[in-house]
Amino acid sequence: MAVDVLFTGGSVFTGTGSPIHGHAVAVTDGRIAAVLPEAEAAALAGPETRVVALDGALLAPGFQDAHIHPVGGGVELLQCNLSETESAEEAVAAIAAYAAANPDEPWILGGGWSMDQYPGGAPVRGLIDAVVPDRPVLVMSRDHHSAWANTKAIELAGLEASTPDPADGRIEREADGTPAGTFHEGAMGLFDEVKPEVGDELAYRGLLRAQDELIALGITGWQDAMVAGGTAGAGDGLNAYQRALDEGTLKVHVVGAQWWERDGGLEQVSTMVRRRERIAALGHEDRLSLGTVKIMVDGVAENQTAAMLTPYRDAHGHDTHNHGISFVDPALLRQAVAALDAAGLQVHFHALGDRAVREALDAVEAARSVNGSTDGRHHLAHLQIVAEADTARFAELDAVANLQMLWATHEDQIDELTLPFLQEGQEARQYPFGDLVRDGAKLAAGSDWPVSTADPLAAIHIAVTRVAPGVDADPLGGAHQRLELATAMAAYTSGTAYVNHRDHDTGHVREGYLANLVVIEPDPFALPADELHRARVASTWIEGEPVYISTETSTSTEPSFTRTA
Repeated sequence: MAVDVLFTGGSVFTGTGSPIHGHAVAVTDGRIAAVLPEAEAAALAGPETRVVALDGALLAPGFQDAHIHPVGGGVELLQCNLSETESAEEAVAAIAAYAAANPDEPWILGGGWSMDQYPGGAPVRGLIDAVVPDRPVLVMSRDHHSAWANTKAIELAGLEASTPDPADGRIEREADGTPAGTFHEGAMGLFDEVKPEVGDELAYRGLLRAQDELIALGITGWQDAMVAGGTAGAGDGLNAYQRALDEGTLKVHVVGAQWWERDGGLEQVSTMVRRRERIAALGHEDRLSLGTVKIMVDGVAENQTAAMLTPYRDAHGHDTHNHGISFVDPALLRQAVAALDAAGLQVHFHALGDRAVREALDAVEAARSVNGSTDGRHHLAHLQIVAEADTARFAELDAVANLQMLWATHEDQIDELTLPFLQEGQEARQYPFGDLVRDGAKLAAGSDWPVSTADPLAAIHIAVTRVAPGVDADPLGGAHQRLELATAMAAYTSGTAYVNHRDHDTGHVREGYLANLVVIEPDPFALPADELHRARVASTWIEGEPVYISTETSTSTEPSFTRTA
């Protein structure tokens, strides 16, 4: 019987190990019908078979992102988008241009500014006041752990010198205590009562915009790291997903991580179970499920809220009293994870500092001691600093290391705002991917977009080299922390499929699996490591249908799409 689609003439990365050569992949009814020798492929081609001549490109499972914020990222693309600006001057000019183009918007909202473009990582209100003095402006930083406001927004929120810092955040201040314009972590919430919420319509438009952007990068599934609460102004992501499901516009498969309110308690568990069951009752768990809970254990190192075992240093190299912030009391964290695990919910931790990583692993260990072995597949994201004693615990506890590979390189934000304020020797502990692999940890991969690009191939380049393209620097943390290309590719395919409990039908090029596939050219396995960034997505396929085909001219022959005569 003739198949619907036949991929020939390239190597195949099956989801693990080295690519196989001399094989074709046949697709029928949206699933992989066979992976077979090229010599046998012609027998499967009929008059209506679409033959995809790879011409040396690589066929791989569709990428899956294990930690991403599509609704918020898409909304920001529709608002005041600062993600392409490369200096404070460019960001201010972009704010001014957006305000001029949108005179009827009562608030200017958006995000994407980068901390390394401002002294101390903290832009001041006066920069915005100079161009937009009459309307409130509130824009999120690229990492979404800080917000930048003008004077009008600060006044409308009723914030002044006497306003105390919240327990889970910090206000940057002028000499007299007046808010200077930057608000870190929980201090961003001080604007919640006055700034407009993102409505359901904008959230839905943002989701669809994000889906288009991500599919073009070869991404066919993801874990949304923040839905159903704690949406940081991005609207209710769950409503957007449900509408997309109802209207048939959700093309990818999504696992939603319900947001754990860090000032709440164990009463949240039953609410999350009910929400999970309500979504499951829709009967489309292959497209949308809600079996995960996101817990923010700490902040980020750039604003010194990442929870550390040792104190941060000041600008003169002296120890401070600041060890960062544990957003959830460790004792409550252990109880919460045990309760979530017992309820069959996966826990997705934000754990960036070494103390946060230890507290998260301790919580998983507590759950194991109470519940025994489960199929939770709990995972820790970010892992910027991991103590040597803790890397082996991932395998011991069956906890997955969720890597944001793109960040594991020298760049201004880490070199200017992080490393100078950490203890001696901690540069060597930055993103210890190699140690985790050697100690047997399972890996998944995600981007945290819109914090940074969602492009898996850009991230994989960094994972393999630990140096950004065109940068003359030593590998961050040492060459021993690099990943093999096959390992990095597996993390972004079969590894994330495992985390998403979708390894039974995605993440591999294997007979019976969904034909969620990506064509990459040039074949990254044929490139030198320092040229991996040249690889691009030529096409993306979901259930056997092409949902994206690149129109760019590339450095090698573009795959052709033909039907047999």
